[in-house]
Amino acid sequence: MMFASDNASGAAPEILAAIAEAETGYAMPYGNDAMTAQAVARVRELFEVPEAGVYFVATGTAANALALASLCPPWSTIYCHRTAHIEEDECGAPEFYTGGAKLTLLDGDDAKMTAAGLEAAVTAPRSVQNVQKGALSLTQATEAGAAYSLDEVRALAGIARNNGLPVHMDGTRLANVLARQKVSPADMTWRAGIDILSLGATKNGAIGAEAVVIFDPERAWEFELRRKRGGHLYSKMRFLSAQMNAYLTDDLWLRLADHANTMADRLAEGLAAVPDVRMTNTIGANVLFPEITLAQHQRLQAAGAQYYTMTPFDAEGPEDQRLKIRLVTSFRTREEDVDGFLQGLR
Repeated sequence: MMFASDNASGAAPEILAAIAEAETGYAMPYGNDAMTAQAVARVRELFEVPEAGVYFVATGTAANALALASLCPPWSTIYCHRTAHIEEDECGAPEFYTGGAKLTLLDGDDAKMTAAGLEAAVTAPRSVQNVQKGALSLTQATEAGAAYSLDEVRALAGIARNNGLPVHMDGTRLANVLARQKVSPADMTWRAGIDILSLGATKNGAIGAEAVVIFDPERAWEFELRRKRGGHLYSKMRFLSAQMNAYLTDDLWLRLADHANTMADRLAEGLAAVPDVRMTNTIGANVLFPEITLAQHQRLQAAGAQYYTMTPFDAEGPEDQRLKIRLVTSFRTREEDVDGFLQGLR
């Protein structure tokens, strides 16, 4: 019963088959191959931007850090939520790749910044003594398992644009959000005001492949240089491209995400029926944050369930003490995994 992370779920069969196909014969390196051209064309078609710059890297941290470095000079700041992935889980990579740009941390429920909070931050007086306005970064879905609605993305991107800021979207779980909200990729990104997207695939069935989609082609050349200088121009690019090509073919990415979402909903419904369990987040993707008792945690551990605990607790303390845990479903989660978890909880 693996609920620790969707990173633990391996690869979808269609993506493994695409990698095997890419392995045959020879292909030019560094993205100068037919598979990469096909994958780029597929991204452009799905996002309805024929001139977009599309670049593949192997990790989400590289995608985010290189994208933000293309937007922000070293003396600027990146506005993000206090618990955004670029703040909590990337070891200072955005600051490193930008050459020192600061992160300005904003608050909001469900790890979503508010329009009022962003407006106040970007319109605050500045002088040469301060970091300058750099970019806005939105995490979709958020680190609290919620998601920005299309109207919320438009509102935040509008504030950024009115104040001269480009907008980055960390779309590690964008597929899960699109599958839930039934919104087109174009509407949720460039039509809503997003300039650069980090499009995730690794958490949703790829072995290791992310795309950076640059909707303003004038920014593309700088990204290419930064990718090479930063050590992320993959030599045998066809293996990244093959993954992304299969991922986006015949809506595989949305079908995989929809399955993960369905399992998350099944899990949430079951949790709601268990005494002493309380959900603490709005479900916008495939991540749940229930609060349980120590006794329930101990039963789950004995049953073999794997997940992360999010709050400190005393393992020798009273059985009714409460702790928050994180549960993540994936394309590989089975109904019997969910039902077994719920049985262990009871």
